[in-house]
Amino acid sequence: MFETLIQKLQEDKYLTLETTPQHEPSMHNIIERIKKFKLQDRVDGFSCTDNPLAKLKYNALFAALKLQMEFNKPVIATMSMRDRNKIALQSDLMGANDFDVRAILALTGDPAKMSDQPHAKGVFEANSLMLLKIIKSFNYGMDMSGHPFKIEPKQIFPFAVTNSYAKNFSSLEKKMHLKIQNGAMGIISQPVFDIENAKKLLESFNIAKEGVEGDKQKAQLIFGIFPVTKLRTALFLSAQVPGIHVPQFWIDALEAAHNISEEEEYKVGMQLSQNLFKELNKLHPKIHLMTANRFDVANEIIS
Repeated sequence: MFETLIQKLQEDKYLTLETTPQHEPSMHNIIERIKKFKLQDRVDGFSCTDNPLAKLKYNALFAALKLQMEFNKPVIATMSMRDRNKIALQSDLMGANDFDVRAILALTGDPAKMSDQPHAKGVFEANSLMLLKIIKSFNYGMDMSGHPFKIEPKQIFPFAVTNSYAKNFSSLEKKMHLKIQNGAMGIISQPVFDIENAKKLLESFNIAKEGVEGDKQKAQLIFGIFPVTKLRTALFLSAQVPGIHVPQFWIDALEAAHNISEEEEYKVGMQLSQNLFKELNKLHPKIHLMTANRFDVANEIIS
């Protein structure tokens, strides 16, 4: 299952779909909405977020297990450094390994002060590089302190993230280089909205791979896409989310459509998003689709 996903990432077209577990003790609604549009037959795998914005959600590892059991598709489970120290991280990895949850997206995580439970404290023993190093140790049959396991874990497949835009792309290159050196097989970008931005990011990724050897050279950049069908969403992303750049032509087009009708605004945003999806598939067909559980939107984008 995971070997097929990695082979597609390295050698073929690749498409994964993000899911965001909800503030409820069940994945039933998400599973049913995926089935409604038969998305499980049109993507190579899924991902599960881990309490984004530090808000309480269903656990990502259990969500990944649930989706894998339901669809027999590989799922990338996010693990955040915000909520666990290195003992808890390793313990979770061991348990997940036994249940074949073995694709892990390493995140530092959003700050705890953003939480809807304001007295929660972030752990942040280190950033996501520590988790990548832990996974590397597991893949060599030992824990973080160098103690060998009596039963070696099954291989874990690590992923990481990067911003999609920076005033100085050399800073992104250094961070991506460290993540590749520490074993990340795929680096998923924040959403891109402009093919020229995507070209620059891909160029920077290739620079980041310089100096790495062996299988690390097979690491791939994965373009994040977040379809935007509302002007207010584009304005928020552009102004408030670091590492994302929404070009002015998107904002202008959505503003003009917004002044006509809500239906026109959706139509224009969807067309822009579909065009970008097609352009990215021509440039570098490795895509991670994020729709905040709007699986109807995902269905339109990939139709």
